[in-house]
Amino acid sequence: MRVVVQKCKDAKVTVKGQVVGAIPFGLVLLVAFTEKDTLETIQWMVNKIVHLRIFEDQNGVMNLSLLDQKGSILSISQFTLYGNCDKGNRPSYQQALNKEEARKLYNLFNRELSRHIQVEQGKFGEEMEVSFVNLGPTTILLER
Repeated sequence: MRVVVQKCKDAKVTVKGQVVGAIPFGLVLLVAFTEKDTLETIQWMVNKIVHLRIFEDQNGVMNLSLLDQKGSILSISQFTLYGNCDKGNRPSYQQALNKEEARKLYNLFNRELSRHIQVEQGKFGEEMEVSFVNLGPTTILLER
């Protein structure tokens, strides 16, 4: 499982001209799955994300989590995180989990996140437009 975590404000995702998810402040997550991912993988990732200390405290030190800041999450499925460009110029997506299994894990991931924090999301498998202001900028790659 790979997740790109981006600290943000004013994040939204649009599908076919309609806003389907939006948050005022928190994290944008770009999420991808591979064959080895399980419920345990998802639970580890959820715990890591909600407790990740990347928000500044009163001294300007990254010492606060999303839970401390009472932020939200905009979760976006993005199988292209498993694009492999080692050979040639066209990415291979063989490491990405097949669409139906990935959809199940993505839905489970968002349900698990929702147990801790407000989660908005894009539409799995759809062409999406994602826009936000990256604060910091702070971008972290998590992999399990």
